[in-house]
Amino acid sequence: MSDETGTTDTSAVPSDGAHRDEGLAPDRAPGPRPEPLRFFGTSWVHHDNGYAARRAGAAAGSLAAAAASCLVLRFAYEGIRIADTGPFVTVLVVAMFAVCTALAFRNTLDGFGVRQDPQRQASLRGLLAIGFVGSLLAYFVRSLTEAPGEKLHRAEYETARAEYERRTTRRTGDPARKKRRR
Repeated sequence: MSDETGTTDTSAVPSDGAHRDEGLAPDRAPGPRPEPLRFFGTSWVHHDNGYAARRAGAAAGSLAAAAASCLVLRFAYEGIRIADTGPFVTVLVVAMFAVCTALAFRNTLDGFGVRQDPQRQASLRGLLAIGFVGSLLAYFVRSLTEAPGEKLHRAEYETARAEYERRTTRRTGDPARKKRRR
């Protein structure tokens, strides 16, 4: 904010350089910030900004995507049957998709409550891609109760806020005047 003389107006900046957090929401206050969730942003913190509608949309969307995926898998099954590859290959493909779907469901559902090892996730990437219907169904199931990953992010955010508050609280009184027991 400069005027014609080239001087800068510093009246809007606090003199001590600190920004006041009076009247700000906890997710706008200084300190740790909540991590945004896919489709929810930071609305999971206070369940505001259309949180319930987003949860309903996420549940409906993931269920619709799972149903559409099952339709695509049905076409793939029909293609295998039309190719007349034999019952062994058909059973093998169906069993592979069933097992991968179950593993993907379990892995995705567990991933909403615990941070997972990136190396393990990288090694399971192919299996999870084959069982994508399980991941969609896990997202649907979790969306019925909370935003997927909300419990994990809330615990981490509250721990970070508590640590920040503990570090920033100021001592009251003069420690030199502290009474000593004899």
